[in-house]
Amino acid sequence: MSGCVTLAEAWEAATRRLAAAGVSSPRLDARLLIQQALRIDAARMLASPCDPLGEPERTRLAELVERRTRREPISHILGEKEFWSLPFRVTADTLAPRPDTETLIEAALDRINDRRGPVSVLDLGTGSGCLLLTLLSERRDAWGLGVDLSAEAIEVARGNACRLGLKTRAAFVVGDWAGAIEGCFDIVLSNPPYIAGGELRALPPEVSAFEPRLALDGGADGLQAYRILARQLPRLLSRHGAAFLEVGDGQADPVAGLMEAGGDLSVVAVRQDLSGVSRCLAVTRDDGPRNPKKRLD
Repeated sequence: MSGCVTLAEAWEAATRRLAAAGVSSPRLDARLLIQQALRIDAARMLASPCDPLGEPERTRLAELVERRTRREPISHILGEKEFWSLPFRVTADTLAPRPDTETLIEAALDRINDRRGPVSVLDLGTGSGCLLLTLLSERRDAWGLGVDLSAEAIEVARGNACRLGLKTRAAFVVGDWAGAIEGCFDIVLSNPPYIAGGELRALPPEVSAFEPRLALDGGADGLQAYRILARQLPRLLSRHGAAFLEVGDGQADPVAGLMEAGGDLSVVAVRQDLSGVSRCLAVTRDDGPRNPKKRLD
């Protein structure tokens, strides 16, 4: 860019560059990058399309646009991703929270909405802490523990707890699933890695090249983590507790089979995301006669 460049012109130029690079939402991403470079909000940007950009602002914007053309996730560039209307810091050590994952929060809240008294929560593979911290933000009488194999992810989650004012009710530890965890919990949440190892390269570059493989690779068939969870959940769930597990498209039935194979767990509900994909399994201890699975749309 040379000469006088207005906000509107910079927006159009950035949009064209991002579209040419294959970015799926070029106009939106261009706006977010301009807001970041100029340190302004959307209202100011949209109200002042003819404002000129200074040389330092144009330089900052060019650097951000270049990063996005290399398909670095917009959340990494901005350093933040919204989940359940809450801001979460994300880094290359954590998955960016997805809207589909909010399905677990909806299901868990339905389970505990009419429950009185403190609620204990365990989040396995916590990453940014978005699942645990969101649930705690909705229930002031809840407390919880987040576990992740990545020490770097745990530091991000702790920082998010501080930013959201939840550090007194949330603890985070480095661990290999629940191997070192003792005690029972009312709610167990998990969005484990569920992409089959051979399919990782086919994912969009934003995912395959920039997000942590540890949080994506579910082994040869994508189900490795669920086999571990099926063994651990019976001792982790309180008598009236429930686990809410995210699953990939087409995985609901095989994961339900793994959960129920040992005879200690029952899948009591399947909840679909906004796209109609069976995204969340609700699992309880099998302490009595089984009820037919409910599909919660």
